[in-house]
Amino acid sequence: MQVQHIAIFASGSGSNAEKIIQHFSSQTLIKVSLVVCNRKEAGIWDIAKSHNIPSAYFPKSKLYDSNDIIKILQAHHCNWIVLAGFLLKIPASVLEAYPNKIINIHPALLPKFGGKGMYGMHVHKAVQEAGETETGISIHLANENYDEGQMIAQHRCELNKSDDAEDIRAKVQALEHKFFAIEIEQYIRKNSGIES
Repeated sequence: MQVQHIAIFASGSGSNAEKIIQHFSSQTLIKVSLVVCNRKEAGIWDIAKSHNIPSAYFPKSKLYDSNDIIKILQAHHCNWIVLAGFLLKIPASVLEAYPNKIINIHPALLPKFGGKGMYGMHVHKAVQEAGETETGISIHLANENYDEGQMIAQHRCELNKSDDAEDIRAKVQALEHKFFAIEIEQYIRKNSGIES
């Protein structure tokens, strides 16, 4: 059985990335083999280093103006990409090279509160201001449009009227840490012929 190699793309602290790395650290058929980040000051670098995972810096210009990203993905045998808080749009060349193989997470219940500019606290503030009684996470495939790819799974949590944006963020992050890695594993197993 061929090992499935994941590249994690992240832009920030990497808390989701770390949960994913930990989840797959004891597995033999699915492993995280590369971390890609577009910001030099991001916390994800320390996480990659502490888990001995190779990492690559791809600022916006390098990501869009060359095919270097595909070359490095291939060099690390990556056949899946997971977007864990990656804030740049995925180039068309990468979408074409990895059809239905790029998994993203959004911190709300799509199609609500999605689209350009809707990330992180922007989403949680919008959810609060809309008076929503629930929110959650949407795990989906990435395509050429923000937050419009095929849905893989959604998980929900209830909101209280007293919840502020920070409370909402904490509830959503708890869902991310609980379910994202599990959903990634199930999707990869189902779509790569690995028996569960």
